[in-house]
Amino acid sequence: MAVLPCMTATAAPAQAQPCVQKVAVTNNAGFVLSWTASARTGEQSAPTGDYPINQTRIIDLSTTALPEGTDIRPYVEAVGGTNEYGSSYVSYCDNGQTATYTVTGTTFDYSVTLLT
Repeated sequence: MAVLPCMTATAAPAQAQPCVQKVAVTNNAGFVLSWTASARTGEQSAPTGDYPINQTRIIDLSTTALPEGTDIRPYVEAVGGTNEYGSSYVSYCDNGQTATYTVTGTTFDYSVTLLT
């Protein structure tokens, strides 16, 4: 019987979870905002238009130049305020699923949190 050498597998970089096709950002903050889908590499989608509190905008990643498997998160711009990234990345898969982030806070002090 042959004895095989013990080999340690090299771990591939983990893909962000969940894997989704669409990203939604709900404005629950006290200001008008817009956002883009931003990849780890710095690539970005076209921005949404400005929208007020209690509204949501969705970017369907299949309509962007970003390839499947790209990890993305929202990059939010508060009109008259600061810019913030989403709390965590999701991965782009052409599967019809949606990840939702919520924006809460004020123009210069807010967070962009992944809900689903």
